Amino acid sequence: MSYFLAFLGFVILVILHEAGHFTVAKAVGMRVERFSLFFPPLLVRKKVGETEYAIGALPLGGYVKISGMNPSEDLPDEVRTQAYYAQPPWKRVAVIAAGPGVNFILALVLLWVFAVAHGPVDATRRVASVEKKLPAAHVLRPGDKIVAVDGHAGGPVRIHDLLQRHRCVQRPPVNHCRASTPSTLVVDRHGQRLVLRLTPVYDLSTKSMRVGFTYAFVNHPESAGTAVDTAAHQFWYFTRRTIALPLRVFNAQQRKQLGTAVGAYEVTRQTIEHDAVQAIGIIALISLSLAIINLYPFLPLDGGHIFWAIVEKVRRRPVPFSVMERASILGFALVLIFFFIGLSNDIGRLTGKGFQTR
Repeated sequence: MSYFLAFLGFVILVILHEAGHFTVAKAVGMRVERFSLFFPPLLVRKKVGETEYAIGALPLGGYVKISGMNPSEDLPDEVRTQAYYAQPPWKRVAVIAAGPGVNFILALVLLWVFAVAHGPVDATRRVASVEKKLPAAHVLRPGDKIVAVDGHAGGPVRIHDLLQRHRCVQRPPVNHCRASTPSTLVVDRHGQRLVLRLTPVYDLSTKSMRVGFTYAFVNHPESAGTAVDTAAHQFWYFTRRTIALPLRVFNAQQRKQLGTAVGAYEVTRQTIEHDAVQAIGIIALISLSLAIINLYPFLPLDGGHIFWAIVEKVRRRPVPFSVMERASILGFALVLIFFFIGLSNDIGRLTGKGFQTR
């Protein structure tokens, strides 16, 4: 079920984004030839009026095809007045910006809903779950309270730091290598104090020593008014981080944080499995990221179309299509680079292996 719900969330984001383009294009008098969920080859198509509605076979997004988006396209006389490049720049900007605009609005609304329904969370010292094939699997139990580690009490951050003191003999450490010394955990189980010994292992995906348990969290739902401020703060925080995304390509550590729809889908699916309400927040951030990334100023992204419309307005004459074609090649190359690095990271996070671009 989590796979289906995560996929459904992705589909809804795509439909709403493309519906933004579609609605404004119709409103300003452009001719929309096709509204498609997913990319060709087309599996289903139905024409209603002048627009064909379709579902493609490649679930990588969607698109709205407007007549005349290629200035050299040969169009019938009765269609030319409705063509994309026959419209003034402000109309083109409005149509292209409408897609990301819908995602911005959706993200803000979902962040508010998440704050009201779920709110901030605090980690407790109680065990929520244990992971199979890791040291805690048959030792700790859900509900256990971690009282101390190696004679020191503290919260989740302190416990994490204490576990990092146990190092593997191998240097540098390899995945699942065992620490040279065991860790002593004092656990409260139904009022009974237990002293347990666990040997931490190295987790390559997190680059840390772990014994294999997750903490239980307590959430604090907010009032509708307070949630507005929280949603706005989170919206602005994640907007700043996403805008700076291209700069991460030049930083080896930050480059590992890049991802694609593959990783976003898996994160959403795993979140739905554990907490369906928390998935609202994840979908909000994906919607926000989709909006911002689409506004990067190079073709074929939405931001590229907006950029050239503004250039035309400033120049007071159309930009030669050959210039935009060359720019689109550069833009497409950048998109492929981001996608390749992000996909490598996603594969690495999911399987422990990537394309070694990190």
